[in-house]
Amino acid sequence: VPPGVINFRLSEDWLRGQIDAIIAAGDDFATLVLGKGKQAQVEFLSANPTGPITIGRSRGAILGDGTARVLEAAGYAVTREYYFNNAGAQMQKLGQSMRVRYLQALGEDAELADDMYQGDYLEDFAKELVEKEGDALKDADWQPFKEFAEQKMFEWIKATMARVGIAFDVFFNENALYDSKAVWDVLDKLKAQDHIYVGTVRETEPDEVKAQNAHLKPATWFRSTKFGDDEDRVVVKSNEEPTYTLPDIAYHVDKIERGFDLMVNILGADHFTEAQVVRRGLVALGYDPSNLYVTHMQMVRAVQNGEVKKMSTRRGVYDTLDDLIDQTSRDAVRYFLLQRSPDSQLDFDIDLATKESNENPVYYIQYAHVRCAGIFREAEAREFSDEGADLSLVDAEALAFIRKGLELAEVIETAARELTPHKIAYYALELANQFHPMYDRVRGFGEGVDPEVAKARLRFYRAAQVLFRRVLTIMGMTTPERM
Repeated sequence: VPPGVINFRLSEDWLRGQIDAIIAAGDDFATLVLGKGKQAQVEFLSANPTGPITIGRSRGAILGDGTARVLEAAGYAVTREYYFNNAGAQMQKLGQSMRVRYLQALGEDAELADDMYQGDYLEDFAKELVEKEGDALKDADWQPFKEFAEQKMFEWIKATMARVGIAFDVFFNENALYDSKAVWDVLDKLKAQDHIYVGTVRETEPDEVKAQNAHLKPATWFRSTKFGDDEDRVVVKSNEEPTYTLPDIAYHVDKIERGFDLMVNILGADHFTEAQVVRRGLVALGYDPSNLYVTHMQMVRAVQNGEVKKMSTRRGVYDTLDDLIDQTSRDAVRYFLLQRSPDSQLDFDIDLATKESNENPVYYIQYAHVRCAGIFREAEAREFSDEGADLSLVDAEALAFIRKGLELAEVIETAARELTPHKIAYYALELANQFHPMYDRVRGFGEGVDPEVAKARLRFYRAAQVLFRRVLTIMGMTTPERM
């Protein structure tokens, strides 16, 4: 307040009263009304079903669900959505690869081309298809093989997601945009508003360049420069196949027309330009994309024994998210992939993630919850209750922890407004850092501890357990009571 400041201080009596308030709120503690009555959609992962979820793509899954959980804590009703491209060249390549594996499983002489999918998972699918169909598909083209492989891949993807506590509400099929003619409707509307032209090169190119390329088959271009782009973009290739841009615009039109108050896309950093073109396409169609937000993330690398693991879905050389869960745990995967800002490079240290020591932040945070649970087991064994505790006996160190715990609502609000779920992970570690030294000094039970003081401390630790259970749940992690 000019020309100075006003300092507010929380009274200790009020802070003591928050202990019971935290306990009473329980799993709803720090739930906000920021998004009350509002619908949010978070679209994430959205990998083409051409192979299992690799470690490289796993960050998008955790960031997406982490964002959804933060928005839910802020009061939004959230739809988790997976958009998959099952209408493009990659899926045709998958079908062709699957067909070769099927013929091989029948004992036929067939070889995979170098540009086909080499993963051994297709061999397993082929054996299953032979058991189901025999040689009935021997003369079929790639289409039924693509459909079978796609179905199997989605079963695998869903199972993998379940292992880390993720369930999608909607799987949006790109084919649906072609079945409904939505893709071509978008093109027609852009044409009607003079945002489309046909040419072998961009219309801004010099006449000599146009002359040099006159013999080529023309493509269809979107005048995205009218909306701030540095160049126009092809939306239908010269072979009359749409680029990714056209169905992506149609998909986002569908999103907007479903009436979400907030839409969030979790995309790799390599999709930055595409996301901007889609936004310009929406503006060109007369839509307001101001409630559409995109989180661009850097990919993750797995590091073990100081070496980076190499991955390639196409070549069949990869480590999957399933492998990572097997080597570490669901909770390690969730925390390590959430803990850094999406735009920062992330190396997943497998060696650190498997350590059962305070060096491992997952262990350190969960151990705080375990310690609280242990206190209550001890209290139950002693038939000791915290009901009616005199909270005036709670000491200053415990009140400092409660003060830190009360920051959670602010952290959730910031994370929801900025779409930065990693801030919850950072806060959880700060909370654990404040808890453990205090726990070592302020024991609930022990020789010489007055029973009334012990009762007050037990009440405090009940609130502390609520806080750790809450932050672990928001991060999608488990709340163990023993370790």
